[in-house]
Amino acid sequence: MKSGTANFKVVLPLALSGESEKYPQKFRELGAEFVGQHCSNDDEFIALAKDADAIITVGSIRPVPRKVIEGLERCRLISNTQIGYDSIDIAAATERGILVTNVPDYCVEEVSDHAMALILACARKIVHLNEAAKKGQWGLSASGIEIQQGIWPKMSRLQGQTLGLLGLGKVSRALVPKAQGFQLRVIAYDPYISPEVAQQIGVELVDLKRLLRESDFLSIHAALTPETRHIMNAEAFDQMKPTACLINTARGGFIDEAALYQALKEGKIAMAALDVTDPEPPDPQSPLLAMDNVISTAHSAFFSPTSEAERWYRPVAEVTWVMRGEWPRAVVNPQAKEKYVARWGAMKEPS
Repeated sequence: MKSGTANFKVVLPLALSGESEKYPQKFRELGAEFVGQHCSNDDEFIALAKDADAIITVGSIRPVPRKVIEGLERCRLISNTQIGYDSIDIAAATERGILVTNVPDYCVEEVSDHAMALILACARKIVHLNEAAKKGQWGLSASGIEIQQGIWPKMSRLQGQTLGLLGLGKVSRALVPKAQGFQLRVIAYDPYISPEVAQQIGVELVDLKRLLRESDFLSIHAALTPETRHIMNAEAFDQMKPTACLINTARGGFIDEAALYQALKEGKIAMAALDVTDPEPPDPQSPLLAMDNVISTAHSAFFSPTSEAERWYRPVAEVTWVMRGEWPRAVVNPQAKEKYVARWGAMKEPS
């Protein structure tokens, strides 16, 4: 089969309203077949994508485990519509010579904005004040005793406090100037970033212990790997300030939620603002999300109409490049190229 011929098949294993409808015409114009269909389990996914040349997937909603990958007979590319790709078995794809791409610049501004909003919500107790006002309570009035005695004493000034960043990638770097605008001191833990790079953006690199010990607000922006899973555990919470707030707009798997619940209950840290959980969606009866000192925003940090347009455009571009015999641009497993070439032949380098 040659790239660009009509028997190039592209599969989306989800039936997303307003999205899958956009693809048939686009891929027909490119000379490819497109199939978008909801798959509720791995067997349905394999049946749909067995003969697919490329798969577009929302990894966090429809994971691509080894079982699925081993059932793909002629897949060249798995193009994920998100930054994170931990829900795709990269090792299995690499073994098969299947390229995996992501959207590395997607929703960087939205997530960094959201993280800053959660920092402000923790410092200024926005959610608590809103709930109190809707109950008829009002600051400097007879009805505002709960606000005056229970909420105001916990509010703080951002200026001079320390924001700790777990990971100093694109989202963190977008957050830094926003935090510095509020005169927060910014430190970061990231073993893959040089001190010189951090210094250029006004961030001090520290080890994990210092990050935990010094942060008034600790915001997670790393890649979820076996090494970082549950990095925020009981031992970590024991090292944090009792006034500290934990913010997570990355992946739920960074946090041992049972340990977080205990830390919040025992006052080892003050608050948690969670856009993500593990699993998702969480149990509606989750004791963690029922706590007064936990804010949840239901995995919404990524969203804006602008970011959504970018999210769906980029995978189409990646598939198009492969169809035309070119290397895709945002490959997360370049080590798969040798097996890819052995199976499908050489590809043109990006111009």
